[in-house]
Amino acid sequence: MTKDNLAEALAAKFELPKSKAVEMVNALFDTVTTSLSKGEEVSIAGFGAFKVSARKARSGVNPRTGEKIQIAATKVPKFKAGKGLKDAVK
Repeated sequence: MTKDNLAEALAAKFELPKSKAVEMVNALFDTVTTSLSKGEEVSIAGFGAFKVSARKARSGVNPRTGEKIQIAATKVPKFKAGKGLKDAVK
């Protein structure tokens, strides 16, 4: 399912114009993104939790040349599925 499909599903379920549903979906993702960029965790009961995790610097290998390279430390978003989502997928 794409973001557009999600907006269409919301529009149909709540009998909204598609443009309003697109705004709602975009607002949700913008809010989650903003919170994660501030280092905050976003938890949705029964669905899951988004958080920011730090990766340490490490050494790696360039697959084309075989040359050893240094990979810088970085922050990455992570998602952990909640019990409700896990049970629904089983």
